Amino acid sequence: EYCTMCHGSSGQGYRGFFPMPRLAGQQPEYFENQLRAFADRRRANRYMSGVARVLSPSMRTALANHFKRLNPKPLGGASKRLVATGKKIYEEGDPNTNVPACMACHGEEARGQRETPRLAGQLSDYILSKLVNWKKERGQDAAKPDISAVMLPTSHNLTKAQIAAVAAYVSDLR
Repeated sequence: EYCTMCHGSSGQGYRGFFPMPRLAGQQPEYFENQLRAFADRRRANRYMSGVARVLSPSMRTALANHFKRLNPKPLGGASKRLVATGKKIYEEGDPNTNVPACMACHGEEARGQRETPRLAGQLSDYILSKLVNWKKERGQDAAKPDISAVMLPTSHNLTKAQIAAVAAYVSDLR
């Protein structure tokens, strides 16, 4: 119930002053890894760091399994004119700017797998914010790197326009 205050009644995410991510349908391994990263301060977020620190490992697992089972309709709201460009980048990447195809890791339907997060249905504002600020928010402890480090070169090579296009595309996927 505590999670619903920010992430919505069915984990669908929330558009507010800060976009709150969709947790519904998220990969359990990724979900638990991110909670540990918040607790260990390897991922910066002043709200989630405090929340994650009080969760026991069994609570993290229970929450991850709960949210994995949810699959509400995406909230949408992204610009439809960007979807075609976003789909092309998602499926093919952009060799000219050294951007790999997103689906190589996140899957054809953007549902992720194991440690790789689901992007399908994620709020476009949230994706935009996270990718633009990747270096500041992820991998804060070089002595304890996690799987998110693999995204650093890609997030660096993506332009803000490319990020917005990919975010628009994946935000309406189920």
